[in-house]
Amino acid sequence: MNKIKIGLIVFLAAVALSCRTDAPAITTIYIVRHAEKDVSDPKNQDPELSSEGMERAEALADKLKEIKLDAAFATKYKRTSQTAYYSSKNSNIEIQNYDAHDFSGIAELVKTKHSGHKVLIVGHSNTVLELLEAFGAQRPLSALSDDDYDFFFELRVDPKGKAELKTLHYGKAHHSSIIK
Repeated sequence: MNKIKIGLIVFLAAVALSCRTDAPAITTIYIVRHAEKDVSDPKNQDPELSSEGMERAEALADKLKEIKLDAAFATKYKRTSQTAYYSSKNSNIEIQNYDAHDFSGIAELVKTKHSGHKVLIVGHSNTVLELLEAFGAQRPLSALSDDDYDFFFELRVDPKGKAELKTLHYGKAHHSSIIK
């Protein structure tokens, strides 16, 4: 009798597992511009963050503290990796570099290798909106100005590629552009 019960349990477990249909997961991408940079040397093409920028990087980590990031991407510039530093440290992940102007490349990488994950991408004032478009979202404003540092774009992409965008702010207010 015990063999029959065990056999029945194994059979029911196998049937339950074969009928299981997991819904494909949403990929969540957080896109921000790097925080405030040190502008004391106008000739420096790769400045570090200013003290205000370091505070903003900490504010970003605070905003993301309840979220376990699966990946973080920054361009080759110090200011982007420094912006991502605390957030990636909180999730115990390494920051990966991406080509700042290869929008379709980073979008394809995230969609294929990080599908269903939570990803942070730090860009520049002249690349952030293009990144949103590469993931299928509409621009929420026509351009980012040099004064726009506090925009926080949360992009959710479903497995069919449909993008849903929330435009938020983080840290101390520091923007001049207005959302459409």
